[in-house]
Amino acid sequence: MLGKPTLAVGAIRAVVIGIIAFLALLLGASTAHAESQTWGEVAEEMAAVLKGADESYRQGDTEAAKDGVNNAYYGYYEKIGFEKTVMAYISGDRAAEVEYQFSTIKKQMSSGAPQAEVTAALDALAEMLRVDAEVLDGNKSDPLSEFLGSLTIILREGFEAILVVGAIIAYLVKSGNASNNRYVYIGVGVALLASIALAWVFSSLSALAGAYQEIFEGATMLIAVAMLIWVSNWMMSKADSQAWSAYIKERSSQAIETGNIWTLSFVAFLAVFREGAETIIFYQALFARASTNQTEIWLGLGVGLVALAIVYAAIRLLSIRIPLKPFFLATSALLALMAVTFAGGGIKELQEGDLVSTTTVPGISSLDLLGFYPTVETIAAQALAIILVIVLTVLGLRKSRRLAQPQPQGGK
Repeated sequence: MLGKPTLAVGAIRAVVIGIIAFLALLLGASTAHAESQTWGEVAEEMAAVLKGADESYRQGDTEAAKDGVNNAYYGYYEKIGFEKTVMAYISGDRAAEVEYQFSTIKKQMSSGAPQAEVTAALDALAEMLRVDAEVLDGNKSDPLSEFLGSLTIILREGFEAILVVGAIIAYLVKSGNASNNRYVYIGVGVALLASIALAWVFSSLSALAGAYQEIFEGATMLIAVAMLIWVSNWMMSKADSQAWSAYIKERSSQAIETGNIWTLSFVAFLAVFREGAETIIFYQALFARASTNQTEIWLGLGVGLVALAIVYAAIRLLSIRIPLKPFFLATSALLALMAVTFAGGGIKELQEGDLVSTTTVPGISSLDLLGFYPTVETIAAQALAIILVIVLTVLGLRKSRRLAQPQPQGGK
């Protein structure tokens, strides 16, 4: 069996290798030749594809029409980084709005909607793409925009992972199990390496991109939901200091079981892995489009990584000063919130992969930061996650109170 120092060194090495490989992959992307197309030209090409889909629907070939819409989405909007650039320079909410327009059109086609209705929806989508392209082309030569776009990407994709990993590490330190932090770091390092491998697969094998990428990301997020709810409930059940003391006494010198250690490691792995590959693809698209101002992209990435490190350090430092019960409650609540957020995002990814239907709710806007999207399916998933969190929390607190109660002593 490996000793503690060996495991600690291995954990640090895994994280360092993952970060170096991540930066090396981005360096390779930054030295590639940038494409000369403007986003306006891309939008016009997509408009032509959508027009072809409209013509197929007019001729009664619904499947060919839907294939055309999918080609515009997977072959252009996703593949060459249109969606990712919109998320970086405009907003995640705008990208979600465009994505749901794609889904709405395919749903109209499948239900046999009137030609005029489908044509109007396709024209509206083409106009949305043109408007976004105009904004992106206006930002393309602006160094500040390149910096802010890069900064937004790393903060957007890394913040949730840092919150989850930081909360788990702080929890282990606070509960007297700091020696087990290495297992979490191993999970992070493996996730970074796995993300790089997955990004290479998606970039090299176009047949595995598109819907398959969305389905993979959605499935990963939903697995993370289950794990986060479990860990949140486990932490909540130990929120009472008496319950924690009883748990320590029950486990003797081993406060955390081996199974729980690897569960925490797996949660850290999922938190990083679920967006790791997509982050790499984000930056590849960003570098590919930036014929100049690549220094600003690297600067934005560097500032973002420093900001995430500060957030991580703040979580660690603040956890030392917070009393046991409030800390456990806050950590549990944070992970529960992450679970609800991931539930909405996971279903949205499956909708983009055409694995889950899309039923939009009019009059409601997206809130990308919280994984809230205006569809019946995503809202239902988040509602179910909230119900599970509440039910398990109530049951967990009742159990912890029972364990904390003094047990009757047998007579001597």
